[in-house]
Amino acid sequence: MSGEVRVVVAVVLQTVVVVVAAPFLVGVLRQVRARWEGRVGQGLLQPWRDLVKLARKEPLQANGSTVVAWVAPVVVLGSGLLLAALVPTVTTAGPARLPADLFVVVSVLLVGTVALGLLGLDAGSAFGGMGSSRHLTIAALVEPTVLLAVYALSVPVGSTALGPIVEGRLADPGRVVAPAGVLAVVALAIAVVAETARIPVDNPSTHLELTMVHEAMVLESSGRDLAAVELGSWLRLSVLLALVANLVVPWGVATAGDGPGLPALAVGVVAVVVKTAVSGVLLATAEVFMAKLRLFRVPELLTGSFVLAFLAVTGSYVIG
Repeated sequence: MSGEVRVVVAVVLQTVVVVVAAPFLVGVLRQVRARWEGRVGQGLLQPWRDLVKLARKEPLQANGSTVVAWVAPVVVLGSGLLLAALVPTVTTAGPARLPADLFVVVSVLLVGTVALGLLGLDAGSAFGGMGSSRHLTIAALVEPTVLLAVYALSVPVGSTALGPIVEGRLADPGRVVAPAGVLAVVALAIAVVAETARIPVDNPSTHLELTMVHEAMVLESSGRDLAAVELGSWLRLSVLLALVANLVVPWGVATAGDGPGLPALAVGVVAVVVKTAVSGVLLATAEVFMAKLRLFRVPELLTGSFVLAFLAVTGSYVIG
């Protein structure tokens, strides 16, 4: 098997693993929260059951909806699948024609964000417009932080591609605990929490009109459209959590130098599943013991994360 074919197989395997694991991760988050709150919970496989149930239903469109209501769910799902292929979760290898560059990844994130915002606006409902307004405001503060945080990590490597960044931290473990690296990872983690609509920025389990952001934008979606939106959102959560986990604990990722062969890929699959599950448990535990911020306090949190990312960039150039 040629090297290029191995890379394609590795990327396809990585994408399949993320798609299969994303609903399971959401099940872990819900189950951990349920246990901490003294409830039995619905089980780890309930998100998969919900997807199957929704996929069997014909979507209904609100009066006044346009083609956006049909296209936006596909774009949200497509951006999630593309992120699963681009971001190094199982392996750092990737096709040369499909670069996992920082700016490409952030652009793909932004496409999904805008599509979701347009979906909330399309039906013309008050809740949808309110959710889209909040969603895009948060995104305007999050995307620069993601850019700066990952750029700070790219300075020691000399490349803005995510694969070499992870490989660089694997080759030099000192970068994991370096001051600039710690600041960048903390800023990125805060941005990921905001990007994926988790507490303290948003509560994914609420339908209160005064607090919801993500749920307000999908109220008019149903059936297969809602399944596509939910799976796309879960893919974004899984990929970004896996990225943060690989930056903090880079060991186990199959590198491009490994071929990548099947043994290295098998280790990479096990490693990313374990690391992402642990990250999910920690995130869900933190959400139970943390209150949601008031809407007007969210910009303060995101501004703080931007400052941390800026300090990380400065530290990367000054300290190295």
